[in-house]
Amino acid sequence: MARPELIPAPAAPTAAADLVDAFAAWQAWLRLERRASEHTIAAYARDIAAFVAFLVTHLGGPVRLAALGELRAADFRAFLAARVKRGQAATSNARAVSVLRGFFRWLDRRGLVRNGQIGTLRSPKRPHAVPKPLTVADALDAVAQVGALAEEPWVAARDAAILTLLYGAGLRIDEALSLNRGVLPLGETLKVTGKGRKQRIVPLLPVARAAIDTYLARCPWRPGPGGPLFLGVRGKRLKAAIVQARMRELRTKLGLPETATPHALRHSFATHLLSAGGDLRAIQDLLGHASLSTTQRYTEVDAARMLDVYDRAHPRAKN
Repeated sequence: MARPELIPAPAAPTAAADLVDAFAAWQAWLRLERRASEHTIAAYARDIAAFVAFLVTHLGGPVRLAALGELRAADFRAFLAARVKRGQAATSNARAVSVLRGFFRWLDRRGLVRNGQIGTLRSPKRPHAVPKPLTVADALDAVAQVGALAEEPWVAARDAAILTLLYGAGLRIDEALSLNRGVLPLGETLKVTGKGRKQRIVPLLPVARAAIDTYLARCPWRPGPGGPLFLGVRGKRLKAAIVQARMRELRTKLGLPETATPHALRHSFATHLLSAGGDLRAIQDLLGHASLSTTQRYTEVDAARMLDVYDRAHPRAKN
């Protein structure tokens, strides 16, 4: 396996061979032991690459593995301060700190590097994020109208099927696009592989099955069971960027807010279920959340919606 580059050329040489080897072994561990997705591994690798790039300037030369064990608390704080100065968001900085801690913990457990100074680095406080779902009417309009943006009938059916899955089953966009033809023939449930390659079973509504069947009947490509379920115009697995672009077009066409993204349809799925009396634990299972606290964010959305209804409708609300 080729060594992954910590820093893209022409910045090399920046990392000594022993650090590059450790970095490659850490990525392999993430992939094989932690079963992290390629998207997650790439994001983590960028954070470590940025840290090494900072150290090159900060320390004044290529970085050896042993140098990581000699870093002081001030060095870690300087890295975080540099990110803040560049305008990196608090959520991005918090993730970078978490990734760094994980990388150093991995190095320590394998006897490669020990540095307790990183434990003094305080993670930036993440802003309290509340999901931003669409209204029921807007979500239904998005699903109904997305096909009108495509020139080819099979592409229109494909886009409608994808948005129906996102809103009708609460899938993440990557979960929907990673489905293969092996899920066919469709039944009343669908096995989905989510974050950390954890699998869950979600109900598949008749309208979702019908939308996928329509797409399959019109799709000109016929890959085998191991092939992608959703295809691009060249017969390859559809990329998330295409679906995201469709949602941007829908925002213009339907006058939807900037928060109307493919992921907002997943938020809408959860919020609308909760508003209709859905059980929070059941919604947690449907979404594939590891922690109930993640799902509980939707109770804030529902409470805000109820307060808005109260303010607009109750005769004493204005008194």
